Amino acid sequence: MPHPLGDFSYTWPFLAAAVIGYLIGSIPFGLVLTKLGGYGDIRNIGSGNIGTTNVLRTGNKGLALATLLLDGGKGAIVVILANIYLTQDYAVLAGGGAFLGHLFPVWLRFKGGKGVATFIGVMLAISWPAGIAVALTWLIVALLFRFSSLAALVSAAASPFYVYLLLKFSPLGGVFYGDLQRIELAIFMAVLIYIRHHQNITRLLKGEEPRIGQKKS
Repeated sequence: MPHPLGDFSYTWPFLAAAVIGYLIGSIPFGLVLTKLGGYGDIRNIGSGNIGTTNVLRTGNKGLALATLLLDGGKGAIVVILANIYLTQDYAVLAGGGAFLGHLFPVWLRFKGGKGVATFIGVMLAISWPAGIAVALTWLIVALLFRFSSLAALVSAAASPFYVYLLLKFSPLGGVFYGDLQRIELAIFMAVLIYIRHHQNITRLLKGEEPRIGQKKS
């Protein structure tokens, strides 16, 4: 009886796309850049996170911006390359792999960042209108409330709806099988963002969450 997913000759390219995406997503740009910039190990600063918000706590806005662009770029590039040379099926797996890689990087014993920049990069590449909506949502919430974590949580929760609505009301007028994969990817990333932000959620509820640019005690 044949396996429902096909034999290994069929499944290995999908596995390879996910693994390559994961390995690229595992590159800890925040850690690398802060060490090169002479700030030591970013994991010993502030919250100990390797992402943009904690890099900003070094006071070097240039390094924080570079971290944002590179962490977002690694998510976008794997999706773009998979779309160009393969198909959207591979792109979804590569994007999901890159996101997991940032959260659980093999190079750092699976202790990574919270994935917001990589999430936005993947969203921009997998559905650029939805990605722009997600980025604008993050920016508006961050400007209004000055909480990076709150901006991440709101934009992540909205992302599956943005993908669905932009597809639903597109000129093609419908949501098809391939589109559902993108919605599922957005849901997958949103759930993990909420899990990774559980401590931030607790601090937000207690009124103890540091604002953007504020040093964490």
